Amino acid sequence: MKPTELDELTEALSDGKVVAVPTDTVYGLAADPRLAGAVDRVFRLKQRPESFPLPVLIAEADTAAGLAVLTPQADRLVARYWPGPLTLVLARRPGTGFELGGDPSSIGLRCPASPRLKELLARTGPLAVTSANRHGEPPLRTAQEVREHFGAGVVTVLDGGRCAGEPSTVVSLRGAALQCLRQGALAFEELSAVAAGR
Repeated sequence: MKPTELDELTEALSDGKVVAVPTDTVYGLAADPRLAGAVDRVFRLKQRPESFPLPVLIAEADTAAGLAVLTPQADRLVARYWPGPLTLVLARRPGTGFELGGDPSSIGLRCPASPRLKELLARTGPLAVTSANRHGEPPLRTAQEVREHFGAGVVTVLDGGRCAGEPSTVVSLRGAALQCLRQGALAFEELSAVAAGR
């Protein structure tokens, strides 16, 4: 990523604005969850109910321990699949101060495998990032599609070419058993086996 692109994205995010970035799965809408009103803009753009919380992307797996309570199951999944297309819903550590919507005691975390995105996350810290699309519609695969759908609502779109991946698989570790919230790039049966240590 060119320094000017990184500077532009970082500045927009620090102003509480929404940007679009290519991930290792699909294009995503990103905002700083620590800034009042920033995540609200994402919900409005996506036309997404606030009862559906936004996940948080982190640059390194080690960051997760400061944001969530990691169980032995979570540790095994992180060791095997991060960075990659797996979002873990965990108990949130008190005092994170993130506005994400949904249950404030939970947090969805993912460490992406995109070098360009990880470079941005290393500079900004954790970001709320959700697929770039209207709620309930297919995810957008190119920067041009994002511009056409969202217009001025997204102040900066980082063009990373076509994103050809599937959305991440989302699993919850809040209950006694691993629960699949969204089937994506990784098969739930495989995740269940790894989480159980098999």
